[in-house]
Amino acid sequence: MTTGKRPAFNPLDKQHLGASVGQAMLRQPVVPLGELKSFDGAGIYAIYYTGGFPCYAPIAERNRNGLFNAPLYIGKAISRGARKGGYLETSPGKVLHNRLKQHARSLEEASNIDITDFYCRYLIVDDIWICLGESLLIARFDPLWNTLIDGFGNHDPGKGRHAGPRPGWDMLHPGRAWAQNCAPRNETDETISRDVRDYLRQNPPPHDTSMTTA
Repeated sequence: MTTGKRPAFNPLDKQHLGASVGQAMLRQPVVPLGELKSFDGAGIYAIYYTGGFPCYAPIAERNRNGLFNAPLYIGKAISRGARKGGYLETSPGKVLHNRLKQHARSLEEASNIDITDFYCRYLIVDDIWICLGESLLIARFDPLWNTLIDGFGNHDPGKGRHAGPRPGWDMLHPGRAWAQNCAPRNETDETISRDVRDYLRQNPPPHDTSMTTA
């Protein structure tokens, strides 16, 4: 029989700090993404889907009836001053609200999904905790649009900068005008849908919103 010292619990360990931020976000109310009201602040957020797009069925099932257990996407919005090492007390303005509204526009432009099937919860957070909270939430929930399907959070790269391949998200959900100007992609929407179904069989969406995997 071997014995050894257990590490002492450190409440200031980055894992515990990040988990506390993530758990606080998961306690926030869920609101329809298309009906978001204006607010100030930077922070983290999760987007949920409840609709009938076929390959997302396991995710939608976890989110219906008010459960909202399986984020489809997790993201962050940081104030410009924080990105550039600016003064810590600079107001972030509406950076988190604006980021969520940008996502709402992407969903409204997509031809085969409906904004009314999308919901979000968000937490206004001090800049120094935003990236840590986001990283741990993504690691915990493995959201499909963060891990398998690229491009949902992309911006229009601008005129003359569309040489890169069209994002996988825009192959599966066509409609954003700027994405149609990107170079063709080898995958088809059928291929991506099949990959999604296979992925969700091997990585089923969670049944709860705790920050532990136990």
